[in-house]
Amino acid sequence: MRTVTGPTDRVVVVGAGLSGLTTALHLLGAGREVTVVESAPFPGGRAGRMDIAGYRMDTGPTVLTMPELLDEALAAVGESTRDRLDLIQLDPAYRARFADGSSIDVSTDAAAMEQRVREFAGPTEADGYRRLRHWLTRLYAAQYETFIDANFDSPRDLLDPNLARLAALGGFGGLHRAIGRFLRDERLRKVFSFQALYAGVAPHNALAAYAVISYMDTVRGVYFPRGGMRAVPDTLAGAAAEAGAHLRYGSSVTRLERRGTRVTAVHTEHGERIPCDSVVLTPDLPISYRLLGRTPRRPLRLRAAPSALLVHTGTNRDQPELSHHTLSFGDSWKRTFDELTRQGTLMSDPSVLITNPTRSDPSLAPPGRHLHHILVPCPNLDLARFDWNAIARGYAQEVIDSLQRRVMPGFDASVEVSRIVSPADWAELGMLAGTPFSAAHTFAQTGPFRPRNLVRGVENAVLAGCGTTPGVGVPTALLSGKLAAHRIIGGPRPLPTARRVLGTGSDAR
Repeated sequence: MRTVTGPTDRVVVVGAGLSGLTTALHLLGAGREVTVVESAPFPGGRAGRMDIAGYRMDTGPTVLTMPELLDEALAAVGESTRDRLDLIQLDPAYRARFADGSSIDVSTDAAAMEQRVREFAGPTEADGYRRLRHWLTRLYAAQYETFIDANFDSPRDLLDPNLARLAALGGFGGLHRAIGRFLRDERLRKVFSFQALYAGVAPHNALAAYAVISYMDTVRGVYFPRGGMRAVPDTLAGAAAEAGAHLRYGSSVTRLERRGTRVTAVHTEHGERIPCDSVVLTPDLPISYRLLGRTPRRPLRLRAAPSALLVHTGTNRDQPELSHHTLSFGDSWKRTFDELTRQGTLMSDPSVLITNPTRSDPSLAPPGRHLHHILVPCPNLDLARFDWNAIARGYAQEVIDSLQRRVMPGFDASVEVSRIVSPADWAELGMLAGTPFSAAHTFAQTGPFRPRNLVRGVENAVLAGCGTTPGVGVPTALLSGKLAAHRIIGGPRPLPTARRVLGTGSDAR
């Protein structure tokens, strides 16, 4: 594995999102002096926040899986998730509601879920679910260490025994067809394939290998931190600060000072010059490449994932048909993805994710009030140049009208506060093609073909975040931070704790 060259004692991390904070913790654990510079007044990056009239809204990801990755990052500085974060395992992980009025609660407990599938679709589908779960587990085992938790220097790095195992499992076939080997009920196929949208591709076009995302959700489990998703970056940032990191909030990086092929200092909008031996850049690719002054050449133009319209609401009424996470599926499944990824049109039959976090933590809203976040997939700005400032509110209302007929009666009248975030807003934050999901996980943008976290021509700069290795999502953002740290300190290997390195034992807190 290639690493940055030269000294690495002082590292500046640009961005206090999940990847940046994870990078910082692993670097601190290896004895580096770390400064984290963040433009927002708080940590989180895409895991943002917005507080209005007592409603504590998370504006970024709402699905937390693989919490052991948080443990791994915290363990680098001698901490643990258990001591710092109160995680609730959600049961059901999702509630799926379909156009025909049927619904099923998705449990990660194998026996419970098999029984639910039997009651929902019959014994043949229950047997198919059991076999699917076994296949997902084997698929994950074949991929994780070799292809997900891994730095790539060349496509040759794919030549590993697990490549043959993945091929034998059908990982290079189509996702929709692979799920169909186990489940014939089209409703259940949706439940175990919709996750491909997280990777920016339609289930009918995605590699079967991306069923690993379904494994994370439906086998390993979905969690929610008490206090909201913001509790995750708050926890990581708190641990980093106690381990000796210098955290500078409300400070945008304006340029990187260079000497030849090395970055020697980071300059901020406040006129501060922060010397460094290495720098880790976690903003989305357009911003990181602009700071570096170079965009790596690729055979094909980078293709962005679909975007999303987010509707954040505070309401005075419960919606009893909802779970913490509810998937409301439209009937036109394949057409929906064609609209999102090929035609560049708004969904004619919307399928959306509704998150109701006050169902698990009522303290996120005033007494008797509720939070509802509605994620509506939509085309990115490369595919469709809508005037979102003109159409966002009207389109959001169309989706809400549809949901009121399906699952949320009287919702409109219960809304006390609302905020809409559109692709235009994501673009203003510097995100690729106005999408919070960055580069799509097409075959040409996966593994060693994804934008590398080392950039040619710059000896001591590393990228982290969802645009680079390994990709989009909370678990992959955390892994991205660890992989970036390995590019600086070498790895993977057990890292010494910051307490031993820095001499900051518990009596020094």
